Amino acid sequence: MEDKTLKIVILSILKKIFAVLFIGFIVYEIVFICRVFFFVSCVIPSDSMQPTLLKGDYVYVTQRIPGRRVLEYDPNNSQKIIAIRKKGKRGIQHNDVLLFNGEYWDTLFIDNSQHFIKRCIAIPGDTFYIDNGIFRIKNIDDTLGYYPYQSQLSNMSDSQFTEVIYNCFPHDSAFNWNIKNFGPLHVPKQGDIINIDGNNIKLYKNIIEYETDKNISIKNDSVFLNNLFIDDYRFVKNYYFMVGDNLFNSGDSRYFGLLPEDHIMGKVSFIWKSKDPFTEKYRLERFFKKVI
Repeated sequence: MEDKTLKIVILSILKKIFAVLFIGFIVYEIVFICRVFFFVSCVIPSDSMQPTLLKGDYVYVTQRIPGRRVLEYDPNNSQKIIAIRKKGKRGIQHNDVLLFNGEYWDTLFIDNSQHFIKRCIAIPGDTFYIDNGIFRIKNIDDTLGYYPYQSQLSNMSDSQFTEVIYNCFPHDSAFNWNIKNFGPLHVPKQGDIINIDGNNIKLYKNIIEYETDKNISIKNDSVFLNNLFIDDYRFVKNYYFMVGDNLFNSGDSRYFGLLPEDHIMGKVSFIWKSKDPFTEKYRLERFFKKVI
């Protein structure tokens, strides 16, 4: 009788263990599917988006804007990763806070091990410029980026900055662009055709090489793509101009140039958890705070 009772107890315990494991497996699968198809979660490691995002904020990133991205190896180049974009809820808009792969300073490629979050200031087709520290787009009067810091920048003297912070893309004396006065820079959209010469090629060299897998050279102010002379170019991708809200401490498009759309993973929607990295205390007032 005691043996029978013991067997019943053991079976009951095993059933409970199995039920817990089964529920755990289902939850894991749901989370895995959601992460693959709908959202990404990551923690903010720096102050480049301060005050919107702080170190230790955990953010929810929806892949529905601009649409889930699927990475594959290029069938024509096994060393190159290409992105296929699924239909999303909507496209990228001005001031969207986005998660994307990798800043770049020379060669442009998708590095899925590097993730950055910045604010989208200019979208395909825009002509972007900075006028005495204030972000502007031709024919658009909207406030772009975090204006209080731009206003602060506007009132600062050039001598208050080091050369590393002050000088900007394309890092060429022919342009002499800086964080207070920059551009105008046309942000290409798919299908745009621009005239190319020995001067403005410096603005688009890296993204043209990225699109074509060919090398650009300049000889006597003429531009050659794999030794073939070109005087215009049609873009096949969309591009964006990204800037951190903390524009005094952010490596962004002001320094590395335009960001291809295929590098973008999704839009930051809200902070779902926040923990001060210095005190280890949770910042409850930031839980489930919408990111705008």
